[in-house]
Amino acid sequence: MKKVSLSGSLRGNVGKRDAKGLRYEGKVPCVLYGGAEQVHFHVDQASFKPILFTPETYLIMIEIDGKTYKAILKDVQYHPVGDHVLHADFFEVKDDKPVVVALPVKVKGTSPGVIRGGKLKIKLPRLNVKALLAHMPEFIELNISKLNVGHTIKVKDVKIANVTMLDNQNAVIVEVKAARGIVLTDDEESAEA
Repeated sequence: MKKVSLSGSLRGNVGKRDAKGLRYEGKVPCVLYGGAEQVHFHVDQASFKPILFTPETYLIMIEIDGKTYKAILKDVQYHPVGDHVLHADFFEVKDDKPVVVALPVKVKGTSPGVIRGGKLKIKLPRLNVKALLAHMPEFIELNISKLNVGHTIKVKDVKIANVTMLDNQNAVIVEVKAARGIVLTDDEESAEA
């Protein structure tokens, strides 16, 4: 997994008034849970930009008052009108315990079905997986070079060593659909049925 660093400061008080004051100063109140105890801290609003506005999933190294925690971003609350962050929840992860994350799906290769006029659809842009940090990939890469019109790649078709797929095994990740006006051969019609 890719890593990113975040620097925060412990919150003196916890409550609505304190959180409102932090937001007014351009800071985001945060909670780190999953460890021995919850840690309430705040981070500058600008620090969230590289973490949120990307399809990647990161292992976040959070430094709070000289102590570093490994965490993943679990939940973010946004302002209902603006796009700025109101609150963030982080989950502390350990090297010896499996962690559940949603990894982005990337495709490689050229589909013969797309060359013939079909449309490539990525139905699941992220897949939920469970693995130890040491075995966690940055993303899930699918080879579409054998996908013809009407063919799909399902969750059960994806095999990664030491990684458990948590999504429905029959869920379609990627498919090549027939575009309007495309003429299918007999083989492709039987595959689509």
